[in-house]
Amino acid sequence: MSEKTATRHAYGEALADIGSDPKIIVLDADVSSCTMSCIFAKKYPQRFHNMGIAEANMTGTAAGLASAGFLPFVHTFAMFLAGRAYEQIRNSIAYPNLNVKLVGTHAGLSVGEDGATHQCLEDLALMRVIPNMCVISPADGNETKHAVRAIADHKGPVYLRLGRLSVETVTDIPGYSFEIGKSVRLRSGSDATIIATGLMVPEAVKAADRLKQHGLHVQVLDMHTIKPLDTQAVLRAAQETPLIVTAEEHNILGGLGSAVCEVLSQNSPAKVVCAGTNDTFGHSGNAPALLEEYGLTADALCARILSELEP
Repeated sequence: MSEKTATRHAYGEALADIGSDPKIIVLDADVSSCTMSCIFAKKYPQRFHNMGIAEANMTGTAAGLASAGFLPFVHTFAMFLAGRAYEQIRNSIAYPNLNVKLVGTHAGLSVGEDGATHQCLEDLALMRVIPNMCVISPADGNETKHAVRAIADHKGPVYLRLGRLSVETVTDIPGYSFEIGKSVRLRSGSDATIIATGLMVPEAVKAADRLKQHGLHVQVLDMHTIKPLDTQAVLRAAQETPLIVTAEEHNILGGLGSAVCEVLSQNSPAKVVCAGTNDTFGHSGNAPALLEEYGLTADALCARILSELEP
């Protein structure tokens, strides 16, 4: 693992890096200093538009821009993009399969002190049930930069989930490559598999490394794409290990855990333990403390795996 960075910061830099494409138009709902679209705005002010706190209108505008041949990137907090603009995303963007990139930042519990109204724990579920929608939740800053280039090339609507909290970099490894719909194996093992997404990927890597002290060899899959899910990797993990643990900073209902269980129940039934928030809202508090409270840490993953594998 190396330096810490927030995925939203890495995103802002990556968006500015590809911003020379004249088709890219950036829209933000008056939070550009938080979503980091402000970096693009400073570099390409003529193609940046602050739409105000009017997420539904912003999303409809993006649909119109895409229909005219532009490549719009839409930004606001995940709660207000996936929540407030859901109808426009579904009907105006996904239904006609328009080439719009939806970027929801400040997702999950790690928004911290902003509390339950801003801690979006439902967005993966909401977005992945929409036909035509691609859903991506990168693990760290390095992966985020790769994802930005990939979604710019991808034709069709994409929801990119980003966080506020700085996280350790785990994907800066030899041979790393990013492909939409293809997971990345960060650790190998035969005793269990952790399938993680977002900021839970670094925690999964730490958990796997610590479990070696208990004589356990745990595989870690970085499932950066929630939809289309890497079903072959999931099925392979079920054949290679007796236990699968999914880890996400999201409700266990409808997110990564549900997606993994759907694949396995139909093709290769296996024991799955889902780590995430359990059908509950978050609350205001220090972000690391909240992650600990809700069991979203390396120590909590270790404890879950040890309890499942002990004789």
